[in-house]
Amino acid sequence: MSLSDFDELDKRIIELLCRSSQGSYRQLAKQLDVHPTTLIQRVKNLESKGVINGYRASIDYMKLGFEYMGMVSVYADNVSTVQDEISKIPQVISVFDVTGESDCLVWIACLDRDEFSEVVKEINAIPDVHKTNTAVILNITKDPFSYIPPILGEK
Repeated sequence: MSLSDFDELDKRIIELLCRSSQGSYRQLAKQLDVHPTTLIQRVKNLESKGVINGYRASIDYMKLGFEYMGMVSVYADNVSTVQDEISKIPQVISVFDVTGESDCLVWIACLDRDEFSEVVKEINAIPDVHKTNTAVILNITKDPFSYIPPILGEK
């Protein structure tokens, strides 16, 4: 599946839902100038294709008190198994399979420095993890969950 598989209405629906998925189908359809039934059918189709895989709030972790956030580069064997184990840790926001020196990149959010240290130790203790390299996040300039893909031909 590629971007060319979607028409302009699908792309506009995706963009609108990326900006805000709040509101009724009627309200969203009005913004798109389509009938609510059309919108519902299109959204259900995008969901069935796996393009839309959920609706969630964008959370500011730091405002919730998660003062220590970081990215942990993990060097490991049996990467898939290691990633599955890392994903079970409650403080893990995301696990990325990456290219480069490390085998995966882990985004963690912790309440304090002690918890942060414990999570990094927990990752290091997973069998097949050889080493980690940790970077503490000082500020988030652009939230990855606010990203709106340039699907309408904009750059």
